[in-house]
Amino acid sequence: MKKIFIIFLIIFIIQGCADELDITPDGRTSLVDVFDDHYQTGAYLNSGYSYIYHHGLQYFFWAFLAGFSDEAHDNDAPTENLSQVQWYNGALTPTTNPLDFAFAGWNGNYYNSSWQGIRTANVFLANIAEANVNNEADRAQWTAEAKVQRAYYYWELIKKYGGMPIVTEALDINTDFKSLERSTFDDCVQFIVNDCKEAIAEPAFPWRIINNEDNRGRFTKAVAYALMSQATLFNASPLWNPSNDAAKWQQAAQVSKEALEALAANGYGLVSNYADYFISTPDLSSSPADTETILELKNSPGTGQVHFLNGIPGVAAFKAGATPSQELVDAYEMQNGMAPILGYSDEKHLSPIINTASGYDEQNPYENRDPRFYATVLYNQAYYGDVQGAPLYIESFVDGSAGIRNDDRRFTHNGYYLGKFVNRQLFGGAGGAGKWKQYRLAEIYLNYAEAENEANGPTQAAYNAVNMVRTRPSVNMPPLSGLSQEQLRERIRNERRVELAFEENRFWDVRRWKILNETDRLTTGMQWTKVGEEAFTVKRIIVDERQSYTDRFLVWPIPSNEISNTGFEQNPGW
Repeated sequence: MKKIFIIFLIIFIIQGCADELDITPDGRTSLVDVFDDHYQTGAYLNSGYSYIYHHGLQYFFWAFLAGFSDEAHDNDAPTENLSQVQWYNGALTPTTNPLDFAFAGWNGNYYNSSWQGIRTANVFLANIAEANVNNEADRAQWTAEAKVQRAYYYWELIKKYGGMPIVTEALDINTDFKSLERSTFDDCVQFIVNDCKEAIAEPAFPWRIINNEDNRGRFTKAVAYALMSQATLFNASPLWNPSNDAAKWQQAAQVSKEALEALAANGYGLVSNYADYFISTPDLSSSPADTETILELKNSPGTGQVHFLNGIPGVAAFKAGATPSQELVDAYEMQNGMAPILGYSDEKHLSPIINTASGYDEQNPYENRDPRFYATVLYNQAYYGDVQGAPLYIESFVDGSAGIRNDDRRFTHNGYYLGKFVNRQLFGGAGGAGKWKQYRLAEIYLNYAEAENEANGPTQAAYNAVNMVRTRPSVNMPPLSGLSQEQLRERIRNERRVELAFEENRFWDVRRWKILNETDRLTTGMQWTKVGEEAFTVKRIIVDERQSYTDRFLVWPIPSNEISNTGFEQNPGW
């Protein structure tokens, strides 16, 4: 942390025509001058957004985080020795993090960036009360916004590394960093909750960004609620709540309940079309068509080139990218609401336990599935769309035009391609306009359903929350009812898996549930062989076996240089 504080620049340049979130330090203005000027004060606050991680398609070499979980196999492995190969081989150490690349705009630098964001917020909060601003409404709004910035960076920091010192002032180079002690995860979460609640209580702090493209991606009251919902849910989960303290589950349920009520009262609601939602950019009108998005990130690609970087050879894609695993495919229910696969009778997932009552047919496994399956997964013989005036169907069978090839990153290794986020009207390297949606309302419904079930369940409130997600138009899955607490727990976990697929939730969910050793040992796929004009045979295949599934991978190691600078105790197993 010390090196961060020493080199941190405190001065900013104002560029009249610049995007408000893109103003950066220039090294020429003193801190006193910054807070003596209304516009430079605002610019300093805006600089706090520069430390937000690049989510979405920004893990090294345009990769999805899904490929580092059991949701997907990234087809850069094994032929390209990139982050994915290193992660699959268990290369994470205190000195090397394959996900922490931080080079030429790729995602990473997590530990340092979080502390830089926290320090920026602390500097701002220490000076805003006496700053020379043009009106008190701006002062109030900016103060609230800085508190949510600090909460955001603390949350991203502790989610990865566990509890950290709670620092509320800008430490200088004379600070004895070895005197800092790590706070508990719970203490950090309560600090986050307090910052968010104070921000929400500020009348000048808006609920959403309206009619201001320059301000797209700013934090709002809705973001504060999303942060509290996610943080309290993690705090109550087995990883951070080993004694299963009921009070933590009660807090998580209450926070998410209040969030849902407040968001609904201020115009937030689930969008009806699941597939189209992920290839669209939220509008900023006072009555937006997109009522679900809570936070979109301007600096993270969303749908723009997913079809090119996670696509099929038939659309001139550069690479197949992250392709849905058979484990994810098996998680999608039948349209009748029944699970097609109840588990596996072997450790390699090659012998599925088929739910014969569900109507699942091994020879026609993609028929009559949850509509979100068709929006997310491109499978053998699936209709992709019309490409250059002709219909395109996925030929992922052996020797097909998009068939399995392990020696070429352009081809699937597991028989599937990604459908979610893919704008099928685009071809080749053409880009779209979507933004990465970091928080959306469906997640908060599922957060509440999980917490309410653990705290009091099964209750009608828990059912209502999960069924809001399941039964909305374009999904229209049968509502859940009549389950035990344990059964509802498993259904809610599965609902998160399919609803939030490829949205960076699964990677963290299996950690907070402490089931990483059950989920991330391997991924499988389907190999189809054509035996007639319209006939195929099929078998399950192992795609990769991984080494990053033991308990030490539940929490990332603190970088070794920070251990030496601070004297922090390293995380377990590292």
